[in-house]
Amino acid sequence: MNNKFPNQLVTGVSFGITSGVITALGMIVGLHEATSSRLAVFAGIVVMAIADGMADAAGFHVVEEAELENGRAKHNTREVWMTTFFTFLGVCGSILTFAVPILIYELGFAVIVDIVWGILLIVALNIYIAKLKNESAIKLVIEHVSLAVVVITISYFTGKLIGGWIQ
Repeated sequence: MNNKFPNQLVTGVSFGITSGVITALGMIVGLHEATSSRLAVFAGIVVMAIADGMADAAGFHVVEEAELENGRAKHNTREVWMTTFFTFLGVCGSILTFAVPILIYELGFAVIVDIVWGILLIVALNIYIAKLKNESAIKLVIEHVSLAVVVITISYFTGKLIGGWIQ
């Protein structure tokens, strides 16, 4: 871990991975159901990695700048930019990992691999966070995996609905 900016690293990367994984899973499942197109899903992953990574990092940047403690800025400029950087890396990096199965497997199977991969990332991240906090991981894991399942389910039916309307 980076000893100089441990809070910024943990905050940025944990937010980035959580946001990236849940967003990617929803987009991948929805696009697959709507289009059944490997190109659409792959392009969606790459474009989303960049756009969502930058948007989340910019949003986190503003939040960190606006955070006050006793009427003063809670974070200095360097801390704000480190959190911004680590957020971008977490979002972009985690989303791009979902492209690999799309490139090497048949699309339907690749989507299943991506779902399993995403759930494993969420579980591993939440176990790590629980260890940092000296808490039980089970509550965090259930909460965040449940959220991912809800997003996947809604995205699946949304994609199916859109695919039916357009075709």
